[in-house]
Amino acid sequence: MYEPLFAYLEQRFPLSDDDKAEIAAVVTHRTLKKGEFLLREGDAARVGAFVAKGFLRSYVIDNKGKEHIIQFAPENWWVSDKSGMNPDTTASFFIDAIEDSEVLLMDLTGHLTLMDKVPGYAKSFQAGIQKRATAKDTRIINSLTATAEERYDDFIKTYPSITARVPQHMLASYLGITPETLSRIRKLQSRKR
Repeated sequence: MYEPLFAYLEQRFPLSDDDKAEIAAVVTHRTLKKGEFLLREGDAARVGAFVAKGFLRSYVIDNKGKEHIIQFAPENWWVSDKSGMNPDTTASFFIDAIEDSEVLLMDLTGHLTLMDKVPGYAKSFQAGIQKRATAKDTRIINSLTATAEERYDDFIKTYPSITARVPQHMLASYLGITPETLSRIRKLQSRKR
């Protein structure tokens, strides 16, 4: 069950058998059915999840009950609520499965162990943080400056492999538009082709 994580990490740095044993010692497996929660707002969020199989999302719900999707997480992606990793706080996000999924969970202690004991892990983790920060900044800038159509175009160009897996109402939520607006954008684009 650890093989997807090992393959993911080996794309970033070499893993010895000892490294794999260290990783296996701090990671636990969990199966989620479609719609099942990995995390709810207010929970103690002490783990990060690597998606070995399936598809998850993280989101918040505003005071009017409307969902705002923060992230989609298909296979070979990590998903977590970093604010909840602090022992003094609780989760701000909900994380649930869009499809039946299998995740590998690692808590902060396990993460720190790997930072110390697995050569290459710390450097890879730092590079991942930089990549995610850049993607987050790009998304913020796009949400402030791009039209709805431009945001949709950017999503399908950036994430072509997951676009078809995302239900329309969830994609609209991620883009910050209504499902009706997304439908109009798709119709206009299909006419242009």
